[in-house]
Amino acid sequence: MTTPLTPRPLDTRQARERLPRLTVVDVRTPGEYASGHLPGALNVPLDQLERALPTLKESPESAAELLVVCASGARSEKACALLAEHGIAAATLTGGTSAWAAAGHDLHRPAGGSRTTWAMERQVRFTAGALVLVGLGLGLLHPAWQLLSAGIAGGLVFSALTNTCGMAVMLGKLPHNRPRAADLDATLSALAARRAR
Repeated sequence: MTTPLTPRPLDTRQARERLPRLTVVDVRTPGEYASGHLPGALNVPLDQLERALPTLKESPESAAELLVVCASGARSEKACALLAEHGIAAATLTGGTSAWAAAGHDLHRPAGGSRTTWAMERQVRFTAGALVLVGLGLGLLHPAWQLLSAGIAGGLVFSALTNTCGMAVMLGKLPHNRPRAADLDATLSALAARRAR
């Protein structure tokens, strides 16, 4: 029986000081990752993290500490909880890449990556707002359409109470938010090399 590991939060100052000794895993979508990530971070989206578990298991010779990051810290906390279930110790960046950028630290972008994708939280806010407006607008034609707005409002309340987001899960399946299989394979190879150093 293993004891659960508690994720260690690192603030931006601590993470910056320790960055050369860290293996940084960014669990945001590929589109979010391309819009700017911590130097040297590797992208393993949260919904693909289980595939990376064998690679992330610490080997005895590995000295690199694992730091998991996302936009604000919520997804990285979920990732750390999943890793802890599998006996993998990891730290999380308090405030995520948003706090990193707010502290004046550089965010790196892939070479030739001019593609900019909104953060998942922004995608959710936009989609929820647009659906509410559509429901209200169509509700002028027929009152039943107002149920769309009510459904979105109920979903947002449920999301806040459970700290989950079904809309983010659905949006994460859109092509611009999905990694190509070859990209994830290359990331896992790079991750294996870093974990063995």
